[in-house]
Amino acid sequence: MSQVPNDRLYSETHQWLLKQDDGNYAVGITDYAQDLLGDLVFIEMPEIGRQVTAQEQCAVVESVKTASDVFAPAAGEIVSVNEDLDDEPEAVNDEPYDKALFTMSVTEIPESLMDADAYSALLDDL
Repeated sequence: MSQVPNDRLYSETHQWLLKQDDGNYAVGITDYAQDLLGDLVFIEMPEIGRQVTAQEQCAVVESVKTASDVFAPAAGEIVSVNEDLDDEPEAVNDEPYDKALFTMSVTEIPESLMDADAYSALLDDL
């Protein structure tokens, strides 16, 4: 069973969104997603300053098995990327909820994002 922390929102495409103290939002992939992908070997980060819409493809995670698109869970601007993951992408496998891929300033949070209970229910149906 995948971990699903209660402190963030989740998308149907298995990204999480967590509000930070500075008002920006950290974005990462869920435990379910990293488990499905397997050992990550490379992460193509979005460009800082890029404007994204909710559910727009903005990054790519590559594993020994496959490559998978990462979608912005909300609309806004990419304000930073986790450069530590350039040298250590596998850290996402170990701590998917502590290793954000990027941070964004959010202009709109879609109603389609789920709380932990709703996301857990989605996982139960998969």
